[in-house]
Amino acid sequence: MFRMILAIGVCCLVFGCLGASPALAGPITLRYANFPPASTFPCVQMERWKKEVEKRTDGQVSIETYPGGTLLGAKNMLRGVMKGQADIGCLCMSYQPGVFPMTTVAELPVGFASSAVASRVLYELYRMHTPKEFAKVKVLALFTSAPTNIMSRVPVRSITDFTGLELRASGMASRVLDRLGATPVSMPMPETPEALQKGLVKGLMSSLEVMQDMNFAEYCPYVTRTDFQVYPFAVIMNKRAFDRLPVAVQKVLDDLILEQSVWTGRYMDEHVLDSLAWSQKTYGVETITLDREQHALMQEKLAPLIEEWKAKATDKGVDAEAVLADLYRLRDTYQP
Repeated sequence: MFRMILAIGVCCLVFGCLGASPALAGPITLRYANFPPASTFPCVQMERWKKEVEKRTDGQVSIETYPGGTLLGAKNMLRGVMKGQADIGCLCMSYQPGVFPMTTVAELPVGFASSAVASRVLYELYRMHTPKEFAKVKVLALFTSAPTNIMSRVPVRSITDFTGLELRASGMASRVLDRLGATPVSMPMPETPEALQKGLVKGLMSSLEVMQDMNFAEYCPYVTRTDFQVYPFAVIMNKRAFDRLPVAVQKVLDDLILEQSVWTGRYMDEHVLDSLAWSQKTYGVETITLDREQHALMQEKLAPLIEEWKAKATDKGVDAEAVLADLYRLRDTYQP
């Protein structure tokens, strides 16, 4: 009887251990949630990452993608991934004020001229400072939108042309416009074309891929290159889900972090150039480039936004002076 009980106990122990690691026994399926539509750049990078992971793991890992908020929305992405509603999620730090006190430094108007540079700087800042805001998740990529610029029905050729100008904007872009004397108008992007036609707004401030993607070139014959600020994004993974992965699969994901971040920035920049070329060819859109004096005047007006970030980040325990100094140094290193 004793030997029988001992044998049953050993069997239970063995099968229990096998059952505790189901990810190791067969194909692994991971759910990846994203909030914008499938055609937008955060979802384009998601599909590229999916293909690379599946290829580099020889099919051991399968990624199910959920664009357009079909699994998790923008504002509940962090919590949803932490709770395991999705294994992986893409979030925009700007959509959750106060939650990401360090990495939102990237959304300040500090003169990024491209998404590739801003994305590389954001990655390096994360690597150097290991922000506590990501302590409960695994970071798989960091990247930014392209810089925001002005698309308008009337030309904006100097800082004085901003005065009273009604432009659709959101988040930090609204605060930038307010500092320059414009009138920021908050509204969903899909409602903006009709608002432009009715004269409710005279333009918008956003990254320039929307000139083609949303056909704003039809309503905005002028583009003013301001390169005000970018919006930072992060791809995060549930820590428990990552820890359950085989070591070889973990290495694949780790090896992709920098590559995916840089790839996304470059893709974004190329898409913006294609959008501008299409806008000029299809609608004859004029691109206005401001001189150094105008840029200097605008930076002077926008300086208080940087001081505000420093104060808020310091209150959250961030070494704001060090982070900002590293940002400027990295920007100058990677930006031609």
